[in-house]
Amino acid sequence: MKKTSFLIPVAAILVAAFLSSIFVVDEREKALVLRFGQIKQVITEPGLGFKVPMVDEVARFEDRILTLQTPLIEVTPADDRRLEIDAFVLYRIDDVVQYRQAVGAGGESRAANDLSGILESQIRAVLGSQGVTSNTILSPERSGLMDQIRVRSDARANALGLKVVDVRLRQTNLPEQNFDATLQRMIAEREREATDERARGREAAQRVTALADRTFEEIISEARRDARIIEGEADAERNRIFAEAYSKDAEFFEFYRSLAAYEEALKGSNSTMVLSPNSEFFNYLRSDQGSRSDEGEQR
Repeated sequence: MKKTSFLIPVAAILVAAFLSSIFVVDEREKALVLRFGQIKQVITEPGLGFKVPMVDEVARFEDRILTLQTPLIEVTPADDRRLEIDAFVLYRIDDVVQYRQAVGAGGESRAANDLSGILESQIRAVLGSQGVTSNTILSPERSGLMDQIRVRSDARANALGLKVVDVRLRQTNLPEQNFDATLQRMIAEREREATDERARGREAAQRVTALADRTFEEIISEARRDARIIEGEADAERNRIFAEAYSKDAEFFEFYRSLAAYEEALKGSNSTMVLSPNSEFFNYLRSDQGSRSDEGEQR
């Protein structure tokens, strides 16, 4: 009886000791077995682990991707237009031993602090480098800049046992005190561009107008030349016809020409003319001309 009562507590102690020596590592975790603060075992795979009860302790670390958001960072790109930028970073604990040694008892909060400082310095370095302007930051080239920040941040975060998975720039704003000045400068730049465009437009319009005027003059000159040629040919044809008619009946031709001259000279309301009565112009208007004609016919 006494022996049985003695064995039961011993068995209970042994079972408790055995159970306390067992621990489980979740698939979302990594773990370190520490003995008096010294690392005795590194566990990176999920499953059961063993430790010395009352001597060893288990430090657990996240194996999932973690997120960190930076405060507003003021950067000055190459065009001296200051911007306020905030970013977020995705990272994970890559080397638990290095991480434990780097952050010590500070744990996740100290790691986040150190990583935030690294990220801020690299954002300033990349976005403030030569050739990077505010327009570049706001353009599709932004993704290339974020890749540069990620690579440079990851190289420095290795010392903390961290792996930087991704970096994204979120808001890109102008500081409040610079907003009006920047807006006025943008307006002035757009007005200058508009003035240049209008000047180029006026220059192009003048070239088009000059070309049109020259083409117009050339067409008019050619038309006038062709008209004169046609008029000359028509006059020549008319003279030929007159000459042919004159050669067939000279007296009738003179009569016809006289009638045409009377029509031209006496048209309109004013039919008064001052000429000598003996002028040849009145040959066909004098009465004796008709008598002579009758006498000539009687003869």
